[in-house]
Amino acid sequence: MADTDGGTILVLGGYGAVGATITGALGARFGRRVLCAGRNVVTARETAAAAGARAVRLDLAERDAVVHALDQYRVTAVVLAVEPPDAGLARTCLERGVHVVDVGASPELLAGVERLGPLAERRAATAVLSVGLAPGLTNVLARRAHDELGGADRVDLTVLLGAGERHGADAVRWTLAGLAAPRGTARRARVALPGYGRRTAHPFPFSDQHTLRRTLGVADVTTRLCLDSATLTAVLFGLRSTGLARVTRRPRVLRAFTGALTRVHVGGDGFAVRAEAVRGPWHATYAVTGHAQSRITGLVAARVTEQLLTGRLPAGVHHLDQLPAFADLPERLAPHDVRLWHHCPA
Repeated sequence: MADTDGGTILVLGGYGAVGATITGALGARFGRRVLCAGRNVVTARETAAAAGARAVRLDLAERDAVVHALDQYRVTAVVLAVEPPDAGLARTCLERGVHVVDVGASPELLAGVERLGPLAERRAATAVLSVGLAPGLTNVLARRAHDELGGADRVDLTVLLGAGERHGADAVRWTLAGLAAPRGTARRARVALPGYGRRTAHPFPFSDQHTLRRTLGVADVTTRLCLDSATLTAVLFGLRSTGLARVTRRPRVLRAFTGALTRVHVGGDGFAVRAEAVRGPWHATYAVTGHAQSRITGLVAARVTEQLLTGRLPAGVHHLDQLPAFADLPERLAPHDVRLWHHCPA
């Protein structure tokens, strides 16, 4: 569905580390059609003013207010730069024929939105999931590696993040929850990453490994994580054996722990993501490197939203790797200091 002159683009969480980039990029393209929304209306107005957009106070917990805003502002597309508690908001949007772009990374939530595919098709609406760096570019790279081999027995994803980048409390809480999650059978691995050499990466519950099992039809997919600081990587993953799950269940302790980690900035802001597909004796590997993963996540979301509104994407619910229109997304990000790497030994 193309919509070059349509209604409003609502960016929920439009002033956070990721959301501000989305608001800025979309504001440069669509101007006052962009509505920056969140609980802090003062910050929303500041971000919107810098982007040539508008602002409104909205709290995801106040579902009636969100529904009213969808109708009042004639919303055409909603960009979720914050994670809602369930798939209810996506359902509300799709029922109204409103497009959804979701940067969320929780497997259960994404699976809930996936089940809304038939509803989206009936309402001629599109939801694009797994939008960002990981999930997002990891999905696109995994699709390339998989297709290059004509299928895969196994896909291994590796994410290196810069420990020096400033992350919000929500991102830190999400990371702590991932560290506290039950571990599967996957083991840590030494992985070669462009610009960083060989690093020890640990299994981590990014959503891409779950969704790619369905979208690629590969049963064995694992995502591993490390930081650019090897010391901090060892410390964080060492917490897994210290009762971290109990800590995350105690709100006061969790708040204190989160606050401490948001003040830790050891390392740089570089990142690297790598996807390797294996089929028998053959391997295909792609990687992307760059800086400021929050900014790149926001730019990916903005590019997807622009394509959704000005191009043609099929109705329904799709992960990024299921849409051929985004196969060249790494190349499109080259002006933002993103570099694509490819190596496929015989």
